[in-house]
Amino acid sequence: MTNTRSFVIAAGFAAVTAISNIGGVKAAGDVNSLTAQPWSFKGIFGTFDNAEVQRGLQVYLEVCSSCHGLGYIAFRNLAEIGYDEDQIKAIAGQYEVEDGPNNDGEMFTRTAQPSDYFVDPFANEKEAAAMNNGAIPPDLSLICKARPGGADYIYGLLSGYDEEGEHEVPDGLYYNAHFPGGEIAMPQPLYGDDVEYSDGTAATVEQESRDVTAFLSWAAEPTLGARKKLGMKVLLFLVVLSALLFASKRKIWREIH
Repeated sequence: MTNTRSFVIAAGFAAVTAISNIGGVKAAGDVNSLTAQPWSFKGIFGTFDNAEVQRGLQVYLEVCSSCHGLGYIAFRNLAEIGYDEDQIKAIAGQYEVEDGPNNDGEMFTRTAQPSDYFVDPFANEKEAAAMNNGAIPPDLSLICKARPGGADYIYGLLSGYDEEGEHEVPDGLYYNAHFPGGEIAMPQPLYGDDVEYSDGTAATVEQESRDVTAFLSWAAEPTLGARKKLGMKVLLFLVVLSALLFASKRKIWREIH
């Protein structure tokens, strides 16, 4: 995807976000119109599919990162989805961050390290607005938490465009079945040929939409797997403790009628 197309998509996405915050307009799509997807991370025993999330990261890096930041995620967090130290260093090495001051009191740039956070594509909000027709592309770290419907909404939005143009909409808008009113300002961001998956998975609109949605869901809750594992340990402890307490009660009070 060219930078021009990415900038147009980002501007539309930011415009939609701004419009959605106006009183009387829903903040996101109609949840009732969404089809519940069988996400691996849903439910008490759900966990993230690392292969799926890694493909989503590839979509983010190759399609989305030129316009959208991921400011709450550090490169080292990628260890949670199966990347080793060398792979994380290689991903971080694609970015440069500002650091300093040095001994001369000057700021300088250096190659990003695993401890650094994903770098925003723009230096500041004014640059972001200037590059996107006055709109500021939103950070995607918590986008799945910020929209009613969560992952189902993001997936539905990304895969719900009318590619054939069968619906008439005003100039500058696009038809999307999952957006309120069906008319959205963000052009279709995924086309099915945006990436060549490193694991050989066929890249379709639905596949890319699902993978990047899974990645953004992970980005919103990178410790989900660890929390669920801890929760299971706590439940097991409580079961054992309850059994011990019950046995103790029976032994202490068995002679009293």
